Amino acid sequence: MSQAEIAAQPFPLQADLARAALVLIDMQRDFLEPDGFGAALGNDVARLRAAVEPCRRILAGARAAGMLVIHTREGHRPDLSDAPPAKLERGPPDKRIGAPGPMGRILIRGEVGHDIVPALAPCPGEPVIDKPGKGAFYQTDLDLMLRNRGIETLLVCGVTTEVCVHTTVREANDRGYRCLVLGDACASYFPEFHEVGLRMIAAQGGIFGWVSTTDAVLAALGVPDRAA
Repeated sequence: MSQAEIAAQPFPLQADLARAALVLIDMQRDFLEPDGFGAALGNDVARLRAAVEPCRRILAGARAAGMLVIHTREGHRPDLSDAPPAKLERGPPDKRIGAPGPMGRILIRGEVGHDIVPALAPCPGEPVIDKPGKGAFYQTDLDLMLRNRGIETLLVCGVTTEVCVHTTVREANDRGYRCLVLGDACASYFPEFHEVGLRMIAAQGGIFGWVSTTDAVLAALGVPDRAA
């Protein structure tokens, strides 16, 4: 696994796969499952669950290729000391961050709903970044971890396309990383946001990065597709 060309928009990406990492953004039960925070807000979580299988496929491929895999989770300390009031005060009181829910307190670290869905559970040794904001670089040690490994290119998947994925890609772009977003391995509660979010990334010659597919990246990795 080394230099490879990945079919993408707005043009193919030339990448040293030995210096690439897969970043799976916020594939958490609170966002994807019927009893979670997303559903409590009235969203159709089936739209997010469509990304689980593509994420599973690329996760298996990255592991088989020996690529660095990093998972992220959005959530807060139990005492909410890391959550700004402007964030805590959004929505009805019984559906706010920290309120009791079917899978424990909403978006609180250590609760069942905060964890990653079982199909994408981290393997031992795969870093999990617990972040208090939308972007994976804000108030975390992600940048340090990537630079210590000599990582240059990020393969980004997860939810939601227009919020945590987009914020992370923008943060990474400003830090000099090359970002390739796997469009079919991302999702939004709002299909139109997903579509426009991907178009924004690749617009103007790739202003924030590249957009590709799970199939294209697996082909570049040269590993068996464990789709079964």
